[in-house]
Amino acid sequence: MAVIAVVDYDMGNLHSVCKGLEKAGATPKITATPKVIEQADAVVLPGVGAFDPAVQHIRARGLEAPIRAAIASGKPFLGICLGLQILFESSEEGTQPGLGIIKGKVRRFRPEADITIPHMGWNQLQIAQPKSVMWEHLPPQPWVYFVHSYYVDPTDPSIRAATITHGSQTITAAIARDNLMAVQFHPEKSSNIGLQILSNFVSQVWTRVAA
Repeated sequence: MAVIAVVDYDMGNLHSVCKGLEKAGATPKITATPKVIEQADAVVLPGVGAFDPAVQHIRARGLEAPIRAAIASGKPFLGICLGLQILFESSEEGTQPGLGIIKGKVRRFRPEADITIPHMGWNQLQIAQPKSVMWEHLPPQPWVYFVHSYYVDPTDPSIRAATITHGSQTITAAIARDNLMAVQFHPEKSSNIGLQILSNFVSQVWTRVAA
């Protein structure tokens, strides 16, 4: 049985994420314990809220090193929403350094007359990495659900797995590099498309466990 550690640092909607993973056939385990993260077959880092409190909570709980180790180990890793943003070096939302696992910055949407901030609701993905396991069994331009005022701007554009357009701005909606995947949208709130994305992640976990 594959166990997926869902990292608890007091900044995530853990229940809905776990329900989505369970529907996808996984056994999620909510944890703030480094040993559990180390022993898990995969790790999910969810997050809702502001950048500075998130990284402060992670460091206060001694979770930065286990998160880094999990990614370095090659086990499947999925960041969701704020769990994507804190992987970056810094954010315009705060002053705390991010984890710096991905080079780049988190930026605020530029105000425009015809857009709302926060960006809230359904938007259509433009897939940039069509061969990524995240997008298996999905239509070419799937609709997913967003709630955010900030977006990631990676230094290396090749890690962009998908983008969206909000107003005149095209921004990164997902990244993928080796075993690391992270999305700005909420798969657990994205109906059947989101469930398929979580199922794709779980399938990757099972493949690694069986190898």
